[in-house]
Amino acid sequence: MLGAARRSGCVLGQLMQTLRPAATAARSYSATPKEMTVREALNSALDEEMSADPSVFLMGEEVGEYQGAYKITKGLLDKYGPDRVLDTPITEAGFTGIGVGAAYQGLRPVVEFMTFNFSMQAIDHIINSAAKSNYMSAGQISVPIVFRGPNGAAAGVGAQHSQCYAAWYAHVPGLKVLTPYSAEDARGLLKAAIRDPDPVVFLENELLYGESFPIKAEVLDSSFSVPIGKAKIEREGKDVTITAFSKMVGYALQAAEILSKEGISAEVINLRSIRPLDRAAINASVRKTSRLVTVEEGFPQHGVGAEICMSVVEDSFEYLDAPVERIAGADVPMPYAANLERLAVPQVEDIVRAAKRACYRSSSMAANA
Repeated sequence: MLGAARRSGCVLGQLMQTLRPAATAARSYSATPKEMTVREALNSALDEEMSADPSVFLMGEEVGEYQGAYKITKGLLDKYGPDRVLDTPITEAGFTGIGVGAAYQGLRPVVEFMTFNFSMQAIDHIINSAAKSNYMSAGQISVPIVFRGPNGAAAGVGAQHSQCYAAWYAHVPGLKVLTPYSAEDARGLLKAAIRDPDPVVFLENELLYGESFPIKAEVLDSSFSVPIGKAKIEREGKDVTITAFSKMVGYALQAAEILSKEGISAEVINLRSIRPLDRAAINASVRKTSRLVTVEEGFPQHGVGAEICMSVVEDSFEYLDAPVERIAGADVPMPYAANLERLAVPQVEDIVRAAKRACYRSSSMAANA
């Protein structure tokens, strides 16, 4: 492993001198499909950023020859070669440390974890080496690195592969934590993360990879990016605010549609960024609707929802007409049994019930909820 690390270090150290940026392929928007999967969005973002900047490289388990466990890196080894798409041993602590060291030297690594549950093996490098170095060096050391991979519950993978790490990493000063929902989010936020001078934790969702979303032509421009720290109002409303991130945004939108049939107008906010958190957008919405429901997959204690609730209490308490409702995963390790797993993860009907409580409506569900 040490020999491999030294060889990788030599190769990476010579990248700036030996590689020239490839010309970014021109896009014909008229021939571009109007929908894109999250997988395609992530792949295209990686491809374009690697083409534009020779200091960007990928590393992780099976990212090269196998083209990624979820095919996010498909075709990139053939295009950029083994010097920039590095297959690593199954040792997260080892290759994450190599990535952080490369970032110290001015390269821009994108480190893939096959699942963010495995990032626990490398958490010392992420927090103590990546997140704190800029501050501890008085700004002399930048750490432009992205840690990306699937986060949260998938399906039937048990307690050790189902945790949501949004609140874990959002707790740490020096890190930026992004949680894309749509193809536009995935493409724009990943580009912003790779270009950012600071370490970014990029939390994807395995169940969203194959989901298609409508996209605008501007999203396909190679210069497109989504600003870090800005939420998006996915659906406007006037009666209750629902905040969500990642897969839960889709659930919140489904809940809002059900609520609309019962005369409740819900505003759905896609957080996109957990750290920094767009407190201004959240509070502005709550001041309009006077009610708040927070939704997340993670554990409830010390969660993202708890932080949002506190922000609203601090800045907009006098605007609230009802107690804040918090929807989160069950406070238990994720069960393996499918029926228990469903009970442990928030569902659309949970959001509908919470919104009704906030609006002082009957908690009985609509027939199609």
